[in-house]
Amino acid sequence: MARRKKGRDISGWIVVDKPAGMTSTTVVNKLRWAMEAKKAGHAGTLDPEATGVLAVAFGEATKTVPYITDALKAYRFIVRLGQATNTDDTEGEVTDTSDLRPTDDEIKEALVPFVGDIMQVPPKFSAVKIDGERAYKRARDDEDFEIAARPLWVEELVMIDRIDADHVELEMTCGKGGYVRAIARDLGAALGCFGHVKTLRRIWSGPFDVEDGISMERIEELARTPELDEYLQPMQVGLTELPELKCTPEGAVRLRNGNAGMVLASDLEYGDEAWASIDGVPVAVGRYKAGELHPSRVFVLPQG
Repeated sequence: MARRKKGRDISGWIVVDKPAGMTSTTVVNKLRWAMEAKKAGHAGTLDPEATGVLAVAFGEATKTVPYITDALKAYRFIVRLGQATNTDDTEGEVTDTSDLRPTDDEIKEALVPFVGDIMQVPPKFSAVKIDGERAYKRARDDEDFEIAARPLWVEELVMIDRIDADHVELEMTCGKGGYVRAIARDLGAALGCFGHVKTLRRIWSGPFDVEDGISMERIEELARTPELDEYLQPMQVGLTELPELKCTPEGAVRLRNGNAGMVLASDLEYGDEAWASIDGVPVAVGRYKAGELHPSRVFVLPQG
């Protein structure tokens, strides 16, 4: 018989302002302990040295993680010009240097091709799998390998500040799967001067903003107290990218059993993805078809 997980059955989101020097997994584990939660996960890994928005889901909210992962997100970062590293950030070894320093106008012009639908090669020190093995493991073993380019949507990439000759601050809004380190590397190559990320901060991700984030110090201070629960946002916040449909009581019962359930009139197109609720409680996510929702995810939440 499987052992039952200990902890509270809570569902919702907490936005953490992740500090540098901590992995995303460590943040989730600490917060799960602090909340005494049975289940927790995060939407979108941040590198250990990166800071900013790490959205942590609890309980049934973990089923909505893909919608946050797929949402647009924004990063503020500083590129160190004149140096390339083997990790494309400050954690690695310097592999190339250049005395060339581009002007502000040259940087702005070089940013243009990075906006829109682009192809990006992830850093070799990344979690991308190559023949079933993480790229960073192969890189640590000094293996010679190539990573295929992947599509990325970049909504915006702008220069915020030219700090000095060696450093430029940029802000990027992009879709799923973007590597800021690869942007810094490729921008340096395009400018002919090399480049790598010096600092990186995720300032928002989907509906979650860093201004609403709680620090790890505050989490430790409020651990296992009712005060920490006040930072818990409703699980449906993770569904804000999808339209909401109201369902009938009978429809809710059918949906919770994994069957198609009746929803109230909607102007959605046949096959559109949406989520159904009753009395403000999420019931399921699925496809809208002729007055019914055909569920792909069902939420098991307390009723009434």
